[in-house]
Amino acid sequence: MSTEPYDAALHAYGDTHGHGSRLGYRIGSLLAIVLTVVPFWLVMSQPGPAPGWTAAAIFALALIQIVVHVVCFLHLDTRSEGGWTLLAFLFTAVIVIITIGGSVWVMFHLNTNMMPMPGGHMGPVR
Repeated sequence: MSTEPYDAALHAYGDTHGHGSRLGYRIGSLLAIVLTVVPFWLVMSQPGPAPGWTAAAIFALALIQIVVHVVCFLHLDTRSEGGWTLLAFLFTAVIVIITIGGSVWVMFHLNTNMMPMPGGHMGPVR
């Protein structure tokens, strides 16, 4: 049983047995380095108008770096295993977002709705 059509299709995309090409790894490595250096520079030089702007830029660059790692190094796309690996990854991401978002929401509301202590200090009432 020959696998020539299968192998030819993989080589047409630059893949060999489910792994990326050297060019894909180089591009992914370069993007990962840039997406690491830029937030470091943002924190060290503080070029933004406010710290909130810097935090938002770092968060956006972190999300982009996650996508770069997933595509370039983990090779998750709609073609691998009929799209099931991508679906499993997206399900995991949704669960993590719900867990983190719910935890932050609960902590924020607990802090906001805490009953004030007599005398304005924390600790047991005497």
